[in-house]
Parts: sequence; structure tokens; C-alpha cells
Amino acid sequence: MKIWEKKEIAREVVKEIHDTYGCDTLTASILARRNITSGSELLYFLEEDSRYLHNPFNFAAMEDAVDRIYDAAEEGEKVLIFGDRDADGITSTTILCETFREMGIDVTWRIPRGDESYGLSIEAVDDFAAKDGTLIVTVDCGITNNEEIAHAAGLGIDVIVIDHHLPGEELPGQAIIINPKVSSCQYPFAHLCGCGVAYKVISALRFARNELYKQQICLLNVRPINDAYIVEGIKIVNLREIERISETVVPGLVSISQTRLLPFLTGQQIFVWDEPLQRKQLAKIFGSGVEFNMLDIRPEIAKIIPSVANMSLLRLAPLSTIGKYSNKSSSELDGFFNIFVTFVLKKISLYSPRDEQDLQLVMLATLADLMPLVDENRILVRLGLNSLNKGKIHSGLQELMARQGLLGKHLGTYEIAWNLTPVLNAAGRMGKPELAIELFLEPDSEKRSRLADQLVQFNKDRRQLGLDLWPLVEQQAYESLPAFNGNLVIASDAKIHRGVTGILATKLVQHFNVPAIVISHIDDQTASGSVRSTRGYDVTPLLEACSDLFIKHGGHNYAAGFSLNISNIEALRQRIAQYSATIEFTESADEEKFIIDAELPGAYITGDLLKIVDRFEPYGENNPQLLFMAKGLKIIDASIMGKTDAKHLKLTLDCGKHKWPALYWNAADKLKRDFDIGDKIDLVFQVGRNTYNGVETAQMVVSDLKKSEN
Repeated sequence: MKIWEKKEIAREVVKEIHDTYGCDTLTASILARRNITSGSELLYFLEEDSRYLHNPFNFAAMEDAVDRIYDAAEEGEKVLIFGDRDADGITSTTILCETFREMGIDVTWRIPRGDESYGLSIEAVDDFAAKDGTLIVTVDCGITNNEEIAHAAGLGIDVIVIDHHLPGEELPGQAIIINPKVSSCQYPFAHLCGCGVAYKVISALRFARNELYKQQICLLNVRPINDAYIVEGIKIVNLREIERISETVVPGLVSISQTRLLPFLTGQQIFVWDEPLQRKQLAKIFGSGVEFNMLDIRPEIAKIIPSVANMSLLRLAPLSTIGKYSNKSSSELDGFFNIFVTFVLKKISLYSPRDEQDLQLVMLATLADLMPLVDENRILVRLGLNSLNKGKIHSGLQELMARQGLLGKHLGTYEIAWNLTPVLNAAGRMGKPELAIELFLEPDSEKRSRLADQLVQFNKDRRQLGLDLWPLVEQQAYESLPAFNGNLVIASDAKIHRGVTGILATKLVQHFNVPAIVISHIDDQTASGSVRSTRGYDVTPLLEACSDLFIKHGGHNYAAGFSLNISNIEALRQRIAQYSATIEFTESADEEKFIIDAELPGAYITGDLLKIVDRFEPYGENNPQLLFMAKGLKIIDASIMGKTDAKHLKLTLDCGKHKWPALYWNAADKLKRDFDIGDKIDLVFQVGRNTYNGVETAQMVVSDLKKSEN
């Protein structure tokens, strides 16, 4: 049964979003319908400037990591970057290696190859020690490598862990840890991918090149209130607020030594806005004998941001973009802080063309690792997409895009997820992940071309392998269904290649509409499995219930993996057979629900819808593509299409002033049976782009369709 569901929303909520944040009514209604209504959420849907990314120094240990890496550069130490074999690990290793080379660091890299297990290994540590290495930086791994990190420490090798996976019960105690999922790291957003965390380290390294690194600064402001004055200040280190003070003082009643101001200001470089006014007010409060050593920063800021040259802080505060999204009203001091941070970032050009190259890979990894597209992930991905669409493409990525037919096209998350991430992941799945890193790091264009050809071929081989193994896997899954109470299927065989377990598990989910597990025998002793889920079922508790049987396991709520001894496969089957009876789905097997974002009259269906669609990019985890509904549109033309198997429909719909092309996949049999030319129909659809001979046009992609009742 197909259900069209459109949530009712309050007009007052839509109006508030429209009035407060200046977006059009349709955008405001979609945001409200998706329950995106708080300023902290709306910021990341309505803005895309790098200014709104979280400060990398929010990581408690970031200064330690930065200092240790710069020490390695200055002392000529040998550094090893150890990453992972998937797209996230490949991109993470790449951007760190590129940055370290730019810093002049003697750096090498290593990732698990062939059948090597995930994570830092004792062998890798020993090999690096034999080369007189002194610093290992793990990326997209390391948080559970306690034994290996302790072993490195015993050999005199320091370790920095840059990771995003969940930690174990104990953290590696002899490492500097940068991981947003570790509570002691204090980072405000937990869902960065590994490459995203690596980018935060890179941003901190770039900031550390300027004179403000570690410098203590105080922004001071004095403002009158009735018969008193409020003296307020913010202490800043690395553009991060670390302490705030506010003292209300009646002139002549107390000396400055009787306030908290002296200890707060001692040792600080004090910046003010409009120094003559500030000195005048301080003299009224404490007398002319008290001297403040301060610098008027307004003229400097005005050189970079001329529009603020003649503004007071009182006028400036409500103009702050970031303040507009705050849950509290923006004070003069908040406005001062926000404009100061913006000024510094512009002055030091923290986000440079080099960042655009890095952000393309961060974008790729965020999508590949199925990170939720909320908070700063939206800006990271958006900036990466914008950079790609401007044509300033990372040389290795450009080679892959050329082979996948993506150059010159407007790219969104859909094109990236379907055409690029599988190619990178295929390298790791087929046991040659190092070729992907070599592609990204290779300066020679001819060598890059050969490497790109190899990666694309790996992806083709992987797909063909999946097709060849499908009959075996489908039969085993079908036979397993009764043993698992009809709630899950399993296929396990020595013939299954580890590189296609994920593909096959996904296909089983689509075929049987239940969670699926596919297990590959790596060698005579070890097996590796992929888990995929559906219908709202989180596989994490199931894996935890079997954790004692695994060597390692992890992943996401609906896509996970594990390794185990072959001798434990039968025990795993029995454990899952018992557990499967408790599986409960939140979505019905025979129910398909379409969650509609907006109902559009025909007159509203214009090419401008692409602007709305683009505004809500990036799409993916926690942010599905926009789905529209329209009623009473007339079919004025219909044709069957398909190169080898004519099973798709191309419709032309009358939307009043505009005639829209609409693609309806796998629906050729519905023409003349469920509807025909001349009929009026209701439909739910997405809006996409069609590019032909370099000309881009908007088109509908139909999700469901039925004849209008009226």
C-alpha cells in the first residue's frame, strides 16, 4: 500500500521563519514541515559560509596536536600517517599527507592492504620504528588501538589519534586524541567523518602560522545603563571564547581594585571599538588616574570590512548574521566578538584555494561514510560541491570525474554518491586501496591517468563479481529465511569475495525487504561480514548481542560490518536465529510511505523550483531529497523509453503556463492500464536536471502517480 503523507504545519511558524530569516514562503514551509525551526538548525540550511564552521580549537587537545606536528616539522622527524582502506580513510590520508608535505615534513603513509585487518597494527609500528620514525598520526582509525599505541610508546614513538569512531571502555592513554565522539574532547558536533576531523586538524595547523596563535586577547566594551555603567569583556584564545565578565559599576562608589576587572584584564592584549569613547567612559567610572592599555581595532577591521567603519557596536550587534540565529538576543559584546572573528579569518585568509581542494575530499568522505547531513556537515559538503561545480577540481578527482562522465555537469550529492564513492570504495574492497591514495598524490598526469583507469576497472570488476555471485547468495538467503523467523537472511560461503559482501547484502535487502548478512571467507581461519538493514531496524543491538563471537565489529545503524573466526560462524547463526524472533520493524513490509514536503499548484511548478532544490542540498542521511505533490495535471504526451528493455515512461504534463517533462521509471506497463494521454493525474515527484548537448533543463522524476478523482 502506498501512502502519501503531508504534515500539517502552523502558519505562524512559517511566517516567523519567513520574517526572521528572510527566506521565501515555500522554503519556510518546507523547513517547518521538516521540523527545522530553531536558529541553530536553520543556520546550516540557510548559510554556507566557512565562517559558520565550528572552531577547530574547540577540540580540547588541538593545541597539543598542532604543537607536536610543528615540532616534528622543525626537528626533521619522520612521520607516518596510518589510515583506513575505505573512501573516508583514503581521503583523510590524502589531505593530511598533502598538508604535511607542504609543511616540509618527512612523511610516509600506510593503510591496510589485501587482507590486513582494520586499524593500526603492531607490524606497522615495528616497521616504522625500524626506520627511526618518531611520530604516528592515525586517521579514521586508532581510537581502539590501545595495545598498538602502548607498544609505540614503548619504542619512543608518539601517536596522535585523529578518528571519529566510538571509543572503547578505555581510551589509549599515551596518545593525543582528536575525536568528536570522545566526550573529553569537548567538540560541539559528534558526527564528522574521519576526513572531516582531519580537515579540522589541518585548519588548526594553518591558523597556527599566524601571530594570533595562542595569543590571549580581550575584547572590552563599556556601555551606560541608567546611573551606572556595564564593563564587559571576552577573553579569546585562537578565536575561541574562554571566559567572559560583566561588571555593573556606579561611578565614584568603588575603585577598580574592588572589582573583578583587574585580574581579568591583567596580561591581556585589550582591543576596544571606538577608543576615545571607551576611555572617556572608563575615566567617568574610575577617574582619570586609572590608565588602560588598549588598542582601537575598529580602523583595522574597517580596512577589511569597510561597511562597519562608522558604526557603533549598538548598531552593529543586530546586523550580525550569526547573532540572528542565536537563541538569545545579540549584545554589543557579542556583535564585537562576531565581527572580530570574521575580520581575523578574512585577514589571515584561513580558508584559501588550498582549502577548496581539501573540502572536495571532505565532501566525498562525508557522503561515502553516510554521515548525517546536519550542522556543519552541511557547510562542509556544500563548500566541496560548490568548488567542484566551479571547476577548480583536485587533480586526482578530476581524472575519476572524466571517466565517469561528470565533467561539465552540475553536480549534487546524488551524482557523487552514485558515481565517485563506489569507485574509491572498490579499491579497498578489491584489496588495492593504496592505488586511490597514489592517484590523489601523484603529480604526473600520465601516471594519474593509468591509476584512474585501474580504479574504474576495479569498480567494474566488483560489480561483475556481484552479478556472478548473486544466484548463490540469493539461494542461500532464501533457504535461511525460515530459520530466522522471516526477519533476516544470511549467506555465507568460501566462494564469496570480501569485496562484494556489502553490495550483495544491499541487494538482498532490496529483494527480501529484511536485514541481510553476507559473510566471506578471507582465508582458512578468518571470515568477514557485511550487514545491511531496512524498515527502520537498527542492527547495532543485534551485533552487540553477538560481540563475543567477533574479532572486530562496527559501523552505522543500518550498515555495519564484522570479522570473526570461521569456527564461530555456526555459533553466530544460532545466536542470530534466537535473536531474530525479537526483531521489530518500525515500517510495514507492504507499506510504502511518501513524505511530502510541499503541495504545489500547477502555476508554481516552474524552473525556479531548482533554486529551492539546490538550497536544500546536500541530500543524504537525515536530509532526504525534496518530494513535491501536485494534483489535477493533464498528461499531454507519453512515450515508452529504454535502450535494451523498454520499461520506462517519459511524460509531458500541462502545468498551465509551463509544460514539464516527467520521467517515471519502471512504469511502462502502467500506460493505458492505469492512465493514458489526456487523463488528469495526481503525483508525487522530485525535481532534477537533465543535461543534453550541454543544455540543462529542469524535469520531474515521478515517485508515484494516480488518476485524479475529480
